[in-house]
Amino acid sequence: MPDLPTPQDAAEAALFSECWDAVLSYADLCTAGSTAANQLAAEAFSLGMREARDADSAPARGAGRRPAHLPRIPLLLTAVRTTAADWELQGQGHKLDPDLRLWLNSDKAARYTGPPLQRPLALRGLRDLQAADAELLWLAEVEALPLSVVARRLGLDPSNAADELAQVRGLFRDRSHRNHLDTPMDAQCRSYARLLDAVTRSSAADTPEDLSRHLARCVQCAEAAACLRLHGGGLPGALAGGVIGWGGLAYLERRRRAVEVRLGAGRPASLDGGPPNPGAHKARVVRGGLLVAAVLVSLLALAVSMMPGADMDNGAARPSDSGEGQPVAADPGSSFPSATARPSGSAEPSETGAAGASESSDPENPDPEPQGTSSSATGGDDPAPGESGSPLCSVQYDLVNQWPDGFQASVTVTSVRALDSWRVAWSFKDGQKVNQMWDASFTQSGSRVTATAADYNKSVPADGDLSFGFLASWQGKNAPAYDFSLNGHSCTKG
Repeated sequence: MPDLPTPQDAAEAALFSECWDAVLSYADLCTAGSTAANQLAAEAFSLGMREARDADSAPARGAGRRPAHLPRIPLLLTAVRTTAADWELQGQGHKLDPDLRLWLNSDKAARYTGPPLQRPLALRGLRDLQAADAELLWLAEVEALPLSVVARRLGLDPSNAADELAQVRGLFRDRSHRNHLDTPMDAQCRSYARLLDAVTRSSAADTPEDLSRHLARCVQCAEAAACLRLHGGGLPGALAGGVIGWGGLAYLERRRRAVEVRLGAGRPASLDGGPPNPGAHKARVVRGGLLVAAVLVSLLALAVSMMPGADMDNGAARPSDSGEGQPVAADPGSSFPSATARPSGSAEPSETGAAGASESSDPENPDPEPQGTSSSATGGDDPAPGESGSPLCSVQYDLVNQWPDGFQASVTVTSVRALDSWRVAWSFKDGQKVNQMWDASFTQSGSRVTATAADYNKSVPADGDLSFGFLASWQGKNAPAYDFSLNGHSCTKG
């Protein structure tokens, strides 16, 4: 007679169901291919579960409190980072993203395992919260789940969930402020601590010019500002970057897009019954890994409009590599991809590299049909020009955020005709370089960028929209993108 599952087995199965997709999504960002992503995710999940069990079984300290530890999902995500570091030490670094390898060997990575008072403020603040409060904050802010879903998961009253979240955000701010004051800092940072606390409490408060200049130069104080300012939309990025580290912003965007895809598909119930699918193409980061400091400084620029626009030389951008934009689990209906599965229509690295080469080889045709990828739109997918001569598409280009050497933008295209697949191309005037994209894969040849549909968002109904977002670098000027085309046909500006 087979052994019956124990309560512990059932609990671990529930944990797997809830957290596996988040772990795989981040592991995919950290690796060079889907096989390595599944391997990294599996090893990290086992490590994280062991750490969670050890923390839960640790003896209580004063006042009956157990030692502080992270909620389940961020605990598992940090296990991915730890496992990746072990791979690098064990000679398996070739399986990892090259920029992650650079980051793992930098002083910035050492902050996450170094002396507690030197660790990122968001990491310390989240650990200081009660377990249920920390879980609520992470699920609502970083995983971007609807509050009704979070309330059901955590056994909260849905009618009070918004108030509870507001209280928890206030507790996180208080812990972050206290931890900031406890952090060893130089005299100048110490002199700004009280002013920084006052300025970040109110959305209407003006930021003195000297504090603005200080925040533009000081990573430590910029991190504090991102954690202390609860308005302006910067808290999710502060949490993701401060807790996860490398690739935090890319993970944040991927999870948000995953929820949007599921809700847009009319299946909100699946959010409660299982983990959201990554639902976004693999986002790699600009040279240096889009390090936590840069992420938090950029978030601060959006929240308080205090970053100066001085030109900065950010060095040569890393060209789009051959593994760019390949998700491990792109089908929104799948919860757990197989160990070797890659989405149908996604190119292996060598194929994608060939596609990039074909685009670069014809400077006279900046928007050729990508070659060598089965996910490319075929000639039959291109809509024929309208008989009336009216445009077949319109495009909306939005600058979401900008900082001294980078920016975030989104593109939304409305198609008159139904599409079975799509590719959107455009040009930049000022030498901007795309370095990461979600909901599409991309190639760039000079000033011309081509975004190609993911497997899960190829189909677009008549008069329907397609959209994707990206991060890019700029120097000197950052004029809006222009000369947009959809499957080779010019689009008008919306």
